[in-house]
Amino acid sequence: MGVHKKKSVCRFLCAALFFVVTLAGGTVFASQSFLEPGKAYLVGLGDVLEIQVWNEPDLSRTLNVRLDGFISLPLVGDVAVVGKSIPEITKILEKRYGDLIEEPTLTVILAESRSRRYYLIGQVAQPGEFPLDYPISLLQAIARGGGFSEWAKKDEVAIVRRRSGKDNLLKFNYETFVKGKNLQQNFLIEPGDTIVVP
Repeated sequence: MGVHKKKSVCRFLCAALFFVVTLAGGTVFASQSFLEPGKAYLVGLGDVLEIQVWNEPDLSRTLNVRLDGFISLPLVGDVAVVGKSIPEITKILEKRYGDLIEEPTLTVILAESRSRRYYLIGQVAQPGEFPLDYPISLLQAIARGGGFSEWAKKDEVAIVRRRSGKDNLLKFNYETFVKGKNLQQNFLIEPGDTIVVP
């Protein structure tokens, strides 16, 4: 077989493997909603918002989103912000302040994202809480925590993921994964996930 034919066969096999892994639910970054290009960031509990009202320094604030999903501002009181995008929050505040100030000009900035976190516990070099500030798979998250410790049970790794108020357990077997089996185990980490390495 010529060199060009070998390259063509290789490209075909790689494309086929990618397709199969995608169908199996493998690690395909674009499949996650928080990674879709152009999709707005939705504010969550604990996020820090900076709100600036032009020419009204007494009304400008830097605030943490409370556990009830609200922030409190002078004159307008409590405002629900969880699950809303920055442009949506800006419009709500412009309307609220518009009843009190003539043509208010507001800027709302996400000063710090604290709601998008995951947790790594157990037999890893550096367990703890980590910001989910870019797409990361389970293996990459473990690597970020310094990797497995000497006594880690690599075939019993799990992700605890809460959905609809209930905890779900996603299993990961490192030993089979490195042999090329069950590649779909290498899940993308989602906000609030807890990775357990026994």
